[in-house]
Amino acid sequence: MAARPVSRMLRRVLRSSVRSCSSGAPVTQHHRGEPSQTAAEELSARRHFLREHAAPFSAFLTDSFGRQHSYLRISLTEKCNLRCQYCMPEEGVPLTPKADLLTTEEILTLAQLFVKEGVDKIRLTGGEPLIRPDVVDIVAQLHRLEGLRTIGITTNGINLARLLPQLQKAGLSAINISLDTLVPAKFEFIVRRKGFHKVMEGIHKAIDLGYSPVKVNCVVMRGLNEDELLNFVALTEGLPLDVRFIEYMPFDGNKWNFKKMVSYKEMLDTLRQQWPELEKLPEEESSTAKAFKIPGFRGQFSFITSMSEHFCGTCNRLRITADGNLKVCLFGNSEVSLRDHLRAGASEEELLQIIGAAVGRKKRQHAELLLMLQDSPPAIPSISSQDPFRVQGIRHRVSFSNQMETLWKGCRGPGTPLLAQRWLGSSPPQRHCSSCQDSDTNPKCLSAVSQTPATPSGPLPTSDQLTHVDAEGRAAMVDVGGKPDTERVAVASAVVLLGPVAFKLVQKNQLKKGDALVVAQLAGVQAAKQTSQLIPLCHHVALSHVQVQLELDSTHHAVGIQASCRARGPTGVEMEALTAAAVAALTLYDMCKAVSRDIVVGEIKLISKTGGQRGDFHRT
Repeated sequence: MAARPVSRMLRRVLRSSVRSCSSGAPVTQHHRGEPSQTAAEELSARRHFLREHAAPFSAFLTDSFGRQHSYLRISLTEKCNLRCQYCMPEEGVPLTPKADLLTTEEILTLAQLFVKEGVDKIRLTGGEPLIRPDVVDIVAQLHRLEGLRTIGITTNGINLARLLPQLQKAGLSAINISLDTLVPAKFEFIVRRKGFHKVMEGIHKAIDLGYSPVKVNCVVMRGLNEDELLNFVALTEGLPLDVRFIEYMPFDGNKWNFKKMVSYKEMLDTLRQQWPELEKLPEEESSTAKAFKIPGFRGQFSFITSMSEHFCGTCNRLRITADGNLKVCLFGNSEVSLRDHLRAGASEEELLQIIGAAVGRKKRQHAELLLMLQDSPPAIPSISSQDPFRVQGIRHRVSFSNQMETLWKGCRGPGTPLLAQRWLGSSPPQRHCSSCQDSDTNPKCLSAVSQTPATPSGPLPTSDQLTHVDAEGRAAMVDVGGKPDTERVAVASAVVLLGPVAFKLVQKNQLKKGDALVVAQLAGVQAAKQTSQLIPLCHHVALSHVQVQLELDSTHHAVGIQASCRARGPTGVEMEALTAAAVAALTLYDMCKAVSRDIVVGEIKLISKTGGQRGDFHRT
């Protein structure tokens, strides 16, 4: 192939004329007393040199549509130290026997082969790549490959702060950190593990070491974290982040569904309402991201539109799985085992023929993706424009962003505010759990300050007939089209009698499943927003506020639950409040059932209701 002799000849000339690094790029020899170049300057010079002296691209890595595959993702392990709900079941997944996984030598052999043929960017993935013991050595070995411009890693951030100084010294040049929420309690709910503060520490370590931008990947899921879009973008005002919002993709075995997907355009519309001055940035060649920036902000934000606007036409990516299979498309099922051919003694030329054949079969746009998009139902509108973890009434952008940056920095350690510390591990003597979007104390973390609900008054006239049946006695939804929109508030409660053993474990937060109060509280919030999907004849209500509080009663070994909901509309929100209280109670039962089955859920009742045409209600 023409590319390879030209490349070799170029490297021989370079070696004979100037001292060079492993890429062939010239390296400045520093003399005593002279200021040395920074790592960033050296990396920039290396990239410029490689661009100026690029060899013709390999035919083996060019598909039938002319796409040149210069980007290789290598999975270092199938294991992960988190259990993200959208990624894998709580019990984990069956793992490939160690003998069938690629060895370090095999990884480096394949990487070298691909780089020789024109790959200039390698990203290490997993599982979680930073749990592999020799990851620093792998990065160092990759850094020696001639022609490789970028070595990146995608990590959940749990081990990042500890390893990043070594990784940077070894040659790591780009970092992507997965983070789907800025709420510590919700983080634990999503990933089924603790570790929010470790991820924060890792992001700050990357910033401190000069990585810019630090990419933060956020998978956006309706009903879970789409309410945090503004909060994520606000962080880019004072920090050099590239927050990348990823459209949720329903892979095989994933228990979520298309209704969870929030499209790029819907997300962008939400952000434009807050920042109409946001600007679109030029798209880089073969980039999967649509990038935007708010004037005056240090960082930027992007959208990975995997579902709504695919980027198959410019795809330049190939993937090698942990067990050595080559995948030419993320959505494709076809794989070719490079491991088997490597272990069978295949020569470099034979491996290139196998790789070239696989790349040549790559489709213009994968059929499985088209089929999924055709079969998927339309995305449902957002259930609420306000959510318990979202700041209400954001009118002054600067103060909002400052609040978010203060909270972000507060998660770093000793200077953490008291409420943030509550969710980073230090518990007050009396455990109390409350979600409230109106909290003045902390606009993001769950509030530890209870709020007094509105006090309704007056009797509630009752009807002498059921309203959810028609004239023939069949179930029917009530028509509320003619009713005026009024402010509606409802409060409901429930009690869970745990017994002494379970109560003590909940009180000390020692359950193996995690923080029972936090999970139950989040479940209650989620349930309130999903009421119309759970109760057939309930109307869809755009809730403006949900609050779920749980308090421990040591006298009765019980947990008291109170849920309040608010909305402006033609129908009440008592069903939302009752659903929130009931589901929070059931979740608490589920969290504790392994300890005791002698748990009683009861006293689920409406406490108060205001704003309806028939007057207010208050339980005496």
